[in-house]
Amino acid sequence: MRIAVLTPGTGSFHCGTCLRDQALAKELRRLGHDVLFVPLYLPPTLDTADENTSAVYMGGINVYLQHAVPVFRKTPRWIDKLFDSPKALASAAKRAGMTQAKDLGPMTLTMLKGEDGYQVKELDRLAAWLRDDVRPDVVLLSNILLVGIARRIREITNAAVWCTLHGEDTFLDALPDTHRERCWQEVVNRSKHVDGFIAVSRTYGDIMIRRAALDPTRVHVVHNGVDVQTYKPGSKSQGNVIGYLARQCYGKGLHLLVDAFIACKKSVPDARLVIVGTKTAADEGYVSVIKIRLSDAGCLDSVSFHDNVSLEEKIRLLQQMDVLSVPALYGESFGLYVIEALACGVPVIAPKHGAFPELAGETGGIALFDQNVNGDYERVLLDVLGDKGNDLAESGRAAVLAKFSTQSMAAGVVAAFASQVKKAV
Repeated sequence: MRIAVLTPGTGSFHCGTCLRDQALAKELRRLGHDVLFVPLYLPPTLDTADENTSAVYMGGINVYLQHAVPVFRKTPRWIDKLFDSPKALASAAKRAGMTQAKDLGPMTLTMLKGEDGYQVKELDRLAAWLRDDVRPDVVLLSNILLVGIARRIREITNAAVWCTLHGEDTFLDALPDTHRERCWQEVVNRSKHVDGFIAVSRTYGDIMIRRAALDPTRVHVVHNGVDVQTYKPGSKSQGNVIGYLARQCYGKGLHLLVDAFIACKKSVPDARLVIVGTKTAADEGYVSVIKIRLSDAGCLDSVSFHDNVSLEEKIRLLQQMDVLSVPALYGESFGLYVIEALACGVPVIAPKHGAFPELAGETGGIALFDQNVNGDYERVLLDVLGDKGNDLAESGRAAVLAKFSTQSMAAGVVAAFASQVKKAV
């Protein structure tokens, strides 16, 4: 098959979606498929270089200008091209982390309208390029926020259009009241033009079947996977290291982990906290408050921060951890960091909501805590730092090898594509 994977780039920081999509593209190629990684809006920030990556389409500057300034909806390509230059997009990327859902209601709505929206010029250019230069059998949209472009691409390329489901409800629910329901309704309407959906967990698939009114027969569950040759256990230099691997922001609950760590220090004085993950300009204030909290508790010297790390550094830090925890405040659709940690032989502690109970059952490597029970988080942290952690680590690593590798993920996606073709026949 010839497959085009369309993924929004962040421009300046890692995100789990880009990493997952790149890993999937590489593994599909190993299976013999012709796969092109197509970044949208901004250049992607990836762990490793990928020569099968196209130029950026639907460039972020043009998308914004065509939304905000009517004259740019009719400008010739030579003008638009100036704003799609690598230099211009690199400059725009510096502000990418400042974007919040509360500010994006109108633009989200017009993007979901696709050929009826203000960015139809960009959409038609993308669709024509896919038809003439790529000629895909399948176009895979990275998330349902891209569903507005499905009908036009399907019409022009005659390719099957698929869409991954992983966490979009959080963004849609954070839109302002004036646009939230209208955007959800566009998702419902536009999803009818998608041939099939890949849900990264059964939990999240069920959520989107209900909220986006999806046909359950077109939703296929394929868990995320990691490269088990890259993510593997290492030798730990010392014990009682609690780790965090996610964006350093409020929604991921870093402040909850910091409070639990401070409480645990009373029982485990030599405990250390290693914080790893994306930090954008928008996160600076939040992280500064956390550092003040740690300093006031006399624990700052026991904590290290590692921002926007490379793949090699991320794995090295994971291998040093005795437990990893990201106490997200919302229901995660999956949480790629869970299997990244388990693949490295690191047990995971997670809140008892979202996809975590499902993953706990599938892996045997996750200890769950109840965010509504005072002190439960600290209790579970101490249990896992003790003897319980060894059994979780062993079970979790074995489960990743058996069910959560990139090979398993790619095979599941191909099987989903094939099943929908059989139904059509």
